[in-house]
Amino acid sequence: MSLSMTGYGQAILHYEGYKVRLELKSVNHRYCEVMMRIPREWTRYEDGLRRTVQQQIKRGRIDVFIHRERDEEQMPAARLNDTVVQAYLHAAEQLADRYGVKGTLGISDILALPDVLGEPGEACHGDEEDWEEQLQRALNEALQGLLEMRRREGGHLAQDVESRILRLESLHHEMTVLAPHVVSDYRNRLKHRLKELQDGSFTLDEHKFGMEIALFADRSNIDEELTRLQSHFGQCKGLLLSDEPAGRKLDFLIQEMNREVNTIGSKANHLTLVNLVVEMKAELEKIREQAANIE
Repeated sequence: MSLSMTGYGQAILHYEGYKVRLELKSVNHRYCEVMMRIPREWTRYEDGLRRTVQQQIKRGRIDVFIHRERDEEQMPAARLNDTVVQAYLHAAEQLADRYGVKGTLGISDILALPDVLGEPGEACHGDEEDWEEQLQRALNEALQGLLEMRRREGGHLAQDVESRILRLESLHHEMTVLAPHVVSDYRNRLKHRLKELQDGSFTLDEHKFGMEIALFADRSNIDEELTRLQSHFGQCKGLLLSDEPAGRKLDFLIQEMNREVNTIGSKANHLTLVNLVVEMKAELEKIREQAANIE
């Protein structure tokens, strides 16, 4: 199924006293470009997160936003830093022994000292493997939402392109029916024009007239172009059903179809055929616009 390059996904992670929101936004791009906007302390995880995105998305610009804030509801209790407390108590004993300083340290005094209590959510900076695993899990959840939206949008795009290909096939059928009559119509118009110009001063040379019609038939033959167009229509429909990224190949086929239609237009010396060419070009332009949104 065809995928759109436009989509959005998000996930929320609650872990170690933090609430982390991951947001993914994707738009059209010629290649796969992943832009990361994450807290500075987590830049160590950036390469791994980027690879996870690139494994599932082949084309488009994907912006990854990671916002982190304290989660008051799940804030863990402050932890006593035993090593720091012991160091302070030892320093107090030295003050008393060496300098004869009087006094004691109370609980409130100790708790007010720097680094006595460990920071809530300290694991955000310390336990790298656990945090990376949690971020990867949340990223995959956000990716699933993004991919689901891209699938839905891609389905709508594919339906529109398919309907336009059906219209092209209808125009192609009209061209195929009309093509054999182009030469006979030209012969009749030319003969009628010559009769109008006949004033008795010249004689119609049937041999030269036949040669002119033969040359016109050769110049205006569009059988090859019609055959290639039919082949391109089938390839386009096959791409829309494929699981592989189809956007670039569709763009190439549209260029090829435009080339064939332009050739038909240059060969055509028939008003109805020219009008069909104009309609085909209009449909191809609409398909090109839609294909620019397909991965």
